[in-house]
Amino acid sequence: MKTLIIEDEKAALRNLKAAMKEVDAEFEIVGETDSVTGTLEWFAFHPMPDLVFMDIHLADGSAFGIFEQTDITCPTIFTTAYDEYALQAFKVNSIAYLLKPISSSDLQQAIDKLKILGGAVQPAIDFQAVMHALKREESYKTHFLVPVKGDRFVPVGVEQISYFYIDEGAVKAVTQSAEIFDFQQTLDELVEQLNPRQFFRANRQYIIAHKAITGVSLWFGGRMVLQLSPAASEKVIISKARVPAFKEWF
Repeated sequence: MKTLIIEDEKAALRNLKAAMKEVDAEFEIVGETDSVTGTLEWFAFHPMPDLVFMDIHLADGSAFGIFEQTDITCPTIFTTAYDEYALQAFKVNSIAYLLKPISSSDLQQAIDKLKILGGAVQPAIDFQAVMHALKREESYKTHFLVPVKGDRFVPVGVEQISYFYIDEGAVKAVTQSAEIFDFQQTLDELVEQLNPRQFFRANRQYIIAHKAITGVSLWFGGRMVLQLSPAASEKVIISKARVPAFKEWF
């Protein structure tokens, strides 16, 4: 299988090559490029390969710029560090992609999928939809600078937070280690800043991290009660109207 690799990170390139050696496929690497410009030059002077591995972010811009300037007629497997929820647009367009660091098992699944497709080229990619999803993912908060006593601020990573809640009109965050921080943002503002795949607005008083949920119980009137870690000081109830959205999110 004549294969072109488009990747600008040396460590990622080594990782991909190592995974390629482990899977049951006869790869023949016919080219390696690390930029949009270099890739366009490669296609200008070489026949179409059987398969392309393409990193999304290259040294001189987005890899999608390659498709805008040349016609790639072979299957393409994208490689990226973005988490899978940022790439729903790829799934809609039946595009194979691998999350870094790439494992041999993930690569094998992608190759098996291509074999099932018979080497057919995937449907046209909606680049605008994909880029919108990626840019939206980049905009979500990963850290907050939280004011504490005096004139100090403490950096708090989003991955540390179990849930946000309102206590006597003030917004607070509880971390996995049961620390409590006061936040200046409203819950409405936080909902816009947090990744909706990681956090859910349970009700008017709580925003819950997926990893904080340790159990779910049915409650009166078709509602649900969440068990959290660390435990909340009150019952966290999801209304009957919000239950379908919660089930889909969870």
